[in-house]
Amino acid sequence: MNKRIRQIASFTVFLTVGLLLLYLAFRGVDFSEMGAHFREARYSWIGISLIFAVIAHFSRARRWILLIEPLNYKPSLWNTVNAVLFGYLANYALPRIGEVTRCVSLGKREKIPVDALLGTVIIERTIDLLSMLLILVFLLIARFEKFGAFFTDYVFSPIRQNVASIFGEAILFWILLAGTGLLILILLFIFRKKILPLKPVQKLIQLLKGVAQGLQTVLNMKRKWEFLFHTLFIWFNYAMMTWVIVFALPHITGDLTFVDGIFLLVIGSVGMAVPVPSGIGAFHYFVSRGLHFVYGLEINEGLVFATLQHESQTLLILLLGSLAMLFLFSKRKRNTSHIKTKEIEAA
Repeated sequence: MNKRIRQIASFTVFLTVGLLLLYLAFRGVDFSEMGAHFREARYSWIGISLIFAVIAHFSRARRWILLIEPLNYKPSLWNTVNAVLFGYLANYALPRIGEVTRCVSLGKREKIPVDALLGTVIIERTIDLLSMLLILVFLLIARFEKFGAFFTDYVFSPIRQNVASIFGEAILFWILLAGTGLLILILLFIFRKKILPLKPVQKLIQLLKGVAQGLQTVLNMKRKWEFLFHTLFIWFNYAMMTWVIVFALPHITGDLTFVDGIFLLVIGSVGMAVPVPSGIGAFHYFVSRGLHFVYGLEINEGLVFATLQHESQTLLILLLGSLAMLFLFSKRKRNTSHIKTKEIEAA
């Protein structure tokens, strides 16, 4: 099977999963009622949400430059922003392909080795994952009585119940789980010489080494405080981007606070992490159900909120990503497209 066929097959599978999740999210919904909510929405707040999104994209581009500079390259902010936007656009074709796409496009534009850029993206994703975990911990501490109950009742408890239905009583499950884990560790130790050379294991080891090196790079970089600022600033803008939409629907979500907006950001990020194009279906499902279970909103009302947020961001990326693609593939070149940091310092 050649590469093109694999790509088409992957796109078809991911899109099918997304459409299935979209069907599950909207199944049984009263569309006439949703239409009434859309007509009552204040769309000026959607525009404000998009402004925060654009600011976050520029901040992300600047943070990426800080990771690239230790490689002795200094790409322009404009080229980097366009590469980031083009990467987001590519994710609509295949999930996660955008990370490679932005590295390739910036590498060609700025004459930077793509392999080196891929390393910086791994660092970025590591920092983003840690940031998301810290935000989740903050939510559980700040509003455990509300958000802790949501994760317990609708995430952990169903898993535990399903496992208990298979293995019986909970105590037996934990004994089996501990025994299985211990057995796996013993087998890994005994057969380590045969397991370590395996290609998947080597890839995992390289990934873990890349993560460790990435964290060390951040700690040793000259502008670590600027990097930290942009990391916080990106997530602040993401939270604001989500929260201000509550004012677009004052009759539905007008009472939600900034902390509630952070919760919606977290569950929305979970939906976007599902390997379907642009989180289609998964985002709508998670956000609408979160609004229903935590805040008591009707599914119809939650879907109005999720649709306004997701589709407004989708239109923004389709527009800006397309313009970025046109710019990146234009014949116009920067005269200083691959100026190295050392050359600047020498001058």
